Amino acid sequence: AVFQQSVKRMLAYSSIAQAGFMLFAIFALNNTGKQGLTLYVAAYSLATIGIFAVLMRMKDYTYEGFNGLARHQPLVAALLSLFLLSLAGIPMTAGFFAKYYMLLAALKTGTMFWLVILGVICAAISVYYYFRVIQAMYFREGEDQGLKFSEGFKTTLLVTAVLVVLLGVHPDWLLQLLN
Repeated sequence: AVFQQSVKRMLAYSSIAQAGFMLFAIFALNNTGKQGLTLYVAAYSLATIGIFAVLMRMKDYTYEGFNGLARHQPLVAALLSLFLLSLAGIPMTAGFFAKYYMLLAALKTGTMFWLVILGVICAAISVYYYFRVIQAMYFREGEDQGLKFSEGFKTTLLVTAVLVVLLGVHPDWLLQLLN
């Protein structure tokens, strides 16, 4: 994912890393892993749906295609940034607690501490390729791609983003809802 020039391909490769984090629950086989996997699936699904909803409307899937998006579509760029931050596991997003629960589940097994360290390192590396998209949207000049987003589309993205933040602030909400 680090070397990809296509955001679509980068997301495909990052999905492999996300699936690797989900495997922590299978490795742990404990209640924390079960809760973490539930939260992880919700967090990853919401963020991915939000990102691909925008991506499918883009004409250019390269990083350059995102250049200047914040200037021409500020709300969409902000919401897309939030989804990317969640995939990276940044605090106050659902992705943070999802990764936290996965790593905690593995730690509770008392074995394979090195695997948890490797997971943290991989999460840190992922920040690089997610932030490349954010950098392109906010810090690079780009032409208006002529993208049009309806108010309904923006509202749907906003609701999805609210859920990402809600799960990032109160992950127990989903876990209690499902119990």
